[in-house]
Amino acid sequence: MPDSPPLHAAEWLNADGPLALADFGGRVLAVEVFQMLCPGCVSHGLPQAARIAATFDPAKVAVIGLHSVFEHHAAMTTVSLRAFLHEYRIRLPVAVDTPGDGPLPRTMEAWGLQGTPTLVLFDGRGRMRARHFGTVSDLALGAEIMALVLETAA
Repeated sequence: MPDSPPLHAAEWLNADGPLALADFGGRVLAVEVFQMLCPGCVSHGLPQAARIAATFDPAKVAVIGLHSVFEHHAAMTTVSLRAFLHEYRIRLPVAVDTPGDGPLPRTMEAWGLQGTPTLVLFDGRGRMRARHFGTVSDLALGAEIMALVLETAA
C-alpha cells in the first residue's frame, strides 16, 4: 500500500492536543476507525483496539481511534461522542474525522475506507500497510503487528 494521506481531524478527544501521523514515527500505529452507533465497532472493533493497547509496549505500538461519521450525522455529535467514550471507558486518543464535501468524511475517503469497523495499520515509517474492514482475529492481527514491530526494529 502506498504512503497514506494525512489524518484530517476536526478535533481530538482523550488527547492533550492535536496529533498527526508523524507524531507516531518509529512506532507501529493501529487506527481503529469507528462510529459510536455501529454495533460491530462497539462489540468488536473498539474492544480489540483496547486489547492491542494493553498487549503491546506503547514505545513500539500506538493505538488511536478515528470517529468517521458517514450516517446518522445528527445523532453522532462530538458531545455524544464524549459521553460515549466516558460511558464505555475508552481512554485511547480519538480523532473526529473532518466532514467531507460528499457523504464520506475526509480521512475515510482519502484512505479509501469502505466503512466501519476498520482497523488501519501503519509501519514505523508512517506507511499504511493494512486495512481490515470488518472483523479480524486477534491472533492474526497480533502476528501482523508483531511483524511490523520487528521490521521497524531492524
